[in-house]
Amino acid sequence: QVQLVDSGGGLVQAGGSLRLSCAASGRTFSSYRGGWFRQVPGKEREFVASIAWSGNTYYVDSVKGRFTISRDNAKNTLYLQMNSLKPEDTAVYYCAADRRELSGVPPYEVDYWGQGTQVTVSS
Repeated sequence: QVQLVDSGGGLVQAGGSLRLSCAASGRTFSSYRGGWFRQVPGKEREFVASIAWSGNTYYVDSVKGRFTISRDNAKNTLYLQMNSLKPEDTAVYYCAADRRELSGVPPYEVDYWGQGTQVTVSS
């Protein structure tokens, strides 16, 4: 079992920055791929970014160049640095963990989820 706790969301103006954190506990998190998804009301949860234990990263096109995913295996923590935020980035952001590459896993199949943290970007 892996337990994930998200934090770091909040309200920010367009063009601002936020850093999300995801603290993992339980089984060795370093053996899992970590990632972030986001969801707005009425829409499906969508993939945002992922990182493998090797450090390889993947991003959805809409956040490339603005968001950076990273992990600290010694601290069992996953991060998402979000810069140049836009109102369309407003969503609940969820930390995720799976042994498979998260960009290719349907949300309903993901092994572990955090509880979610709200990010609101005002125009």
